[in-house]
Amino acid sequence: MLPLVETDEQRDTVVPDEAVMRPGVADLCARLGLGGRPLVRFPEGSQPVYAVGDDDVLKLFPAAAAQDGVAEASMLGHLGGRLPVATPELRGAGTYENGWRYVWMSRLRGEGLATAWDGLGRAARERVVTEAGQTLAALHALDPAPLADLLGPGDWGGFVARQRAGAVAQQRERKLPESWVEQIPAFLDGVELPVETRPCLLHTEFMSQHLLIDPADRRLTGLFDFEPAMIGDRAYDFVAVGLFVTRGDPALLARLCRAYGRGFEPAHLLAYTLLHVYSNLPWYLRELPAPPRQTLTALADTWFAAADG
Repeated sequence: MLPLVETDEQRDTVVPDEAVMRPGVADLCARLGLGGRPLVRFPEGSQPVYAVGDDDVLKLFPAAAAQDGVAEASMLGHLGGRLPVATPELRGAGTYENGWRYVWMSRLRGEGLATAWDGLGRAARERVVTEAGQTLAALHALDPAPLADLLGPGDWGGFVARQRAGAVAQQRERKLPESWVEQIPAFLDGVELPVETRPCLLHTEFMSQHLLIDPADRRLTGLFDFEPAMIGDRAYDFVAVGLFVTRGDPALLARLCRAYGRGFEPAHLLAYTLLHVYSNLPWYLRELPAPPRQTLTALADTWFAAADG
């Protein structure tokens, strides 16, 4: 009951349209034995996600993003009960019609950290970032080998090279001012990223929007959204950490890195910020403090200096 979606244009037409999506999701629920339960779509997320009753969640992936559905299901199956915080329990995954895939998972409890952040006192923020560092360390300590054939990019060096080649065009497309754009080639040429001797499982979007806390005791309780998971250099995960968890606060970033167990060179993290699949430097510059000196080196120190311990 859902149409074939193979292009970005088709996705932009079909996925936001509940008149198209809801009948298909209801049909899938019936096939899975979940029919008759309230169906509520979550407003956020790059893929359509629905709460089914109080305890279940269905996430759908069109044909154009089918591999993301494979990645999410694989990660959830691998992670179950192995992190300090809860991750959704995988209850089922498979194909639907016209190339669509689904992941059926349990619904986590808690309040979104992004929503709760402004209401947290300093002590609560420090506790949450400590728990976040411990959670990320536990994720990176897991053996990625069982998922090596299911998660990209396969060749991390090749991935980095491709991202370098497209970094200037990516930021121009996002309307970064030329005074910043023109610095990117020399900055990246001057950063020699270390070779990761033991590639890690990466969430890649370890950010407050994907973390949950207990609304009563303000402790970290959950981590979700594993569709963009990869295997690669652990420093790549600290892009979202610095931008969206500690949000340019040097003391909080230093605390999180201590809980994680190691630090990182600021230039390495800004390089990965520019090389990230979803990099959008104009957005980050609107959201976070920028240095008086408008250089990428100064920006690395402003956002990530505390990461080096």
